[in-house]
Amino acid sequence: MSASRSRFPARQMAIEARAVVASLALALSSASALAEGAPLSAIDWLSDTVARPVIAPPLSEPPAKPPGEVEAITTVPLSDRNLDAVGILPPSVSGIDRRFWRASSVGVLAQLIQVENPDPLPALRDLFQLLMLAETDPPADADGAGAFLLMRVDKLLSMGALDAAAALVAAAGAPTPDLFRRDFDIALLLGTEDAACADLRAAPGIAPTFAARIFCLARGGDWQAAELTLRTAQALGQIPPSEEAMLERFLAPELFEDADPLPVPERISPLVMRIHEAIGEPVASTGLPLAFAHGDLTPATGWKARLEAGERLARAGAIAPGELFEIYAERKPAASGGVWARVAAVQRFETDLATGNAAALASSLPRVWAALSEVELEVAFAEIYAPALSRAKLEGEAGQLAFRIALLAPGFEVAAIERVPADDTEAFLIGLARGAASAPPPPDGLARAIALAFPASNVLPALPAASEDLVKAGRLGEAALMAIDRVTQGALGDRRSVTEGLILLRRLGLEAPARKAALQLLLLERDG
Repeated sequence: MSASRSRFPARQMAIEARAVVASLALALSSASALAEGAPLSAIDWLSDTVARPVIAPPLSEPPAKPPGEVEAITTVPLSDRNLDAVGILPPSVSGIDRRFWRASSVGVLAQLIQVENPDPLPALRDLFQLLMLAETDPPADADGAGAFLLMRVDKLLSMGALDAAAALVAAAGAPTPDLFRRDFDIALLLGTEDAACADLRAAPGIAPTFAARIFCLARGGDWQAAELTLRTAQALGQIPPSEEAMLERFLAPELFEDADPLPVPERISPLVMRIHEAIGEPVASTGLPLAFAHGDLTPATGWKARLEAGERLARAGAIAPGELFEIYAERKPAASGGVWARVAAVQRFETDLATGNAAALASSLPRVWAALSEVELEVAFAEIYAPALSRAKLEGEAGQLAFRIALLAPGFEVAAIERVPADDTEAFLIGLARGAASAPPPPDGLARAIALAFPASNVLPALPAASEDLVKAGRLGEAALMAIDRVTQGALGDRRSVTEGLILLRRLGLEAPARKAALQLLLLERDG
């Protein structure tokens, strides 16, 4: 597997994770379905790149004639590898106890991890990703074959976190067919398909399907072998008509110059997407799963499409914020309104920040904040610009806004220590950032619910029996997932759930995520 493909090392290695989880009650009621054969992990848009149980002929030597019989797929011995224990963040980096998942079953965790819920706060999304990437002991009933690893990789893929997923796959070592299938698609989505095809040729235990083999042969310049492989697939009846038409155009585009475009396939996979791009009939990523938006970040894509994809990915935490702001800075906006208004606001703000003109900055900061708040990019903005804004020493309303932005950035606790509160609301926010509601909360239900989880005495209130039982049983991972879900659901109106979820996070030692979530609940206006 080509480590050079991943952009992940260039990002923050201590990714603190993302996403959303279902309630424990749903998991417990649904676990029986797994025992009856339901899959533990599934992404329905993955490409059919690895054949099972029938394979195409070896990639390096296409057959001279259609073979009468195709040999069975080969496998890679796993030796002593425990794939379910694979992680990329050791406890010294993640802060996650190695025993986090040990007392839980794979079936219950599968339901908790895979179920889709409303988008969580950025702090909880980051925590979720941290849990997916942490290096821990596997669940009690995991057999080491990789079901628990696959469900974590698939969840990261479903959230568009391709770099994180690629790093987890790479950490597993020599790929199984299931892992390779995911790694190949990550490469297709990131535009590094040539490296993926090289990996395919170098992996003796991986048997490509006809479509994947034809694609890689053509990408490698061996058009004659690709054509022969297509004819072989047709002779064997191993290729569906829709795929056949697409591959015909891929291999001989000059024969179809005057033909009508192909119908958009009902099922879009990364391989289908790449082949449609190659034949000049690209499929828009709008409406496709989030991971496909990465394909619009390539230089060949138009600027507006790149801007929209960058915003979509940055909002979900699927790319580093800096990637989006680099796209914003590429050129002058081509029009007004919509994404162009945000580009103009960001560029005006960056100019004022660079020149150090405090009066101009005090004017452009509220405008860019309002523009980015409309598309929920406040945390991405804060992560990039909070340090520079703190150095700008703004005063008045602009200074208060800069302080709130600092509370949404990684250095929120330092910002709170250094701040002299301008009013009672700031005093309350400072207390939360430092771990205790030392000032009376603002007069609203959400603030009061949050304050209950951060008592000035630092003696946490008792947990509900279900949460307490999980903690006492050592089912820490389940408890953490329940806490994320409680806060996420509670933000929609159930104040008691907000309090319980934050207390549970703190009880598990997840203090920083709890404080970040509390601050984001108050500052991001995601309530209901």
